[in-house]
Amino acid sequence: MFEGRYETVKGGVPGKGAVAYWMSRDQRSRDNWALLFAQALAIERKSPLIVFFCLVPAFLGATLRQYGFMLRGLKELEESLAGKSIPFVLIKGDPVKAVPDYIKLHKISELVTDFDPLKIKRDWRNAVASGIDIPFHMVDAHNIVPCRIASQKQEFAARTIRPRIHARLGDYLTAFPRLRNHPHKAGLEAGFELEKTLSALAIDRTVGEVDWIRPGEQEARKALERFIELKLDRYADDRNDPTRDGQSNLSPYLHFGQVSAQRVALEIMKSDAKEESKKAFLEELIVRKELSDNFCLHNPGYDSVKGFPAWARKTLEEHSNDSREPIYSLDDLENGRTYDPLWNASQLQMKKTGKMHGYMRMYWAKKILEWSESPEKALRNAIYLNDRYELDGRDPNGYTGIAWAIGGVHDRAWAERDVVGKIRYMSYRGLRSKFDADSYVRKWAG
Repeated sequence: MFEGRYETVKGGVPGKGAVAYWMSRDQRSRDNWALLFAQALAIERKSPLIVFFCLVPAFLGATLRQYGFMLRGLKELEESLAGKSIPFVLIKGDPVKAVPDYIKLHKISELVTDFDPLKIKRDWRNAVASGIDIPFHMVDAHNIVPCRIASQKQEFAARTIRPRIHARLGDYLTAFPRLRNHPHKAGLEAGFELEKTLSALAIDRTVGEVDWIRPGEQEARKALERFIELKLDRYADDRNDPTRDGQSNLSPYLHFGQVSAQRVALEIMKSDAKEESKKAFLEELIVRKELSDNFCLHNPGYDSVKGFPAWARKTLEEHSNDSREPIYSLDDLENGRTYDPLWNASQLQMKKTGKMHGYMRMYWAKKILEWSESPEKALRNAIYLNDRYELDGRDPNGYTGIAWAIGGVHDRAWAERDVVGKIRYMSYRGLRSKFDADSYVRKWAG
């Protein structure tokens, strides 16, 4: 059941205390392979099971918008775990110190965490492993085919990773066992005060929470059900039209791990929707999403120009002295003050709602490249804006999408142009030909 899904970060002899799951990326009680693995260890050892989350005071520019969505989801999670006799504990501080301290204080016997390819998470795991003397395991509860099983190297494009993933889907796209009511009580006082915790955070509060989407596992499942019932059948036709409400709106839930991609795939597959639409959605949910994890795991420069392929770095360098007119400041970009009404509308949509239509995100990033002094500046600004406003910022999908748009990652060379070189070009006129652009502009920038 768990074969291939986990790896041992650090070996050792288990102690006699509780097994602990250091939850990070996958913030849910249902359909969570990391939680199920931790419970299996605890039941085998006849030990209590504790779930804890380490709340850091700052995380890659996250604002009240993202912290609020996450903490409200964690509060619901605390209640659902309590119903299974599993305490949920919120600890605070730098995980490098806070996690080992917690483990020693509570005499934890074995530690489990979930997989995340981002550098900061890998640094945390390595530091924690150095600071503890108990067995430490990592479980990929985010990808359907575990990232390290799908490929041991950076894949060139979707076409190269697709057959690898499809070859293993039968092994991993399986039904989930149920989380059991845990038989061994921890006797631990748990729980946190939501509003007090939020108000105590020294974070940017100028980017406020949004009200069009509600966080948590229950809302994630409702959103999935609504998508399947109302939108999935037309997904292949509607997904690339920003004026149609055709997208699933599941990305914030997937980012925070409030719903499992595997659960989403299982529900999509058994629906009665058109096969064309199911295929289109599953390609994005599985192949494209897992390609992003592959890129971030195997390319340490995923958030820098160094991570671009050699041909892209070369063509951008060759055009580094091209005349750029206009060049927009970060303030102009952030407030949607460019000559391009479509771009402004997409930026303002993201700023207001925490979500930009996926098709517009490609155009949005490509225009930032054209309007910046250098590819390095363009990349920094795109990541900053994405991570500041998007609910699903600081995600492999975001880093990879921006690297595709600005640096040709997972793409090929195209016809050469000024400034962008051989990077794929998207034009204002081309966008206007694909959907009712005026309607989109009126809605978000009117």
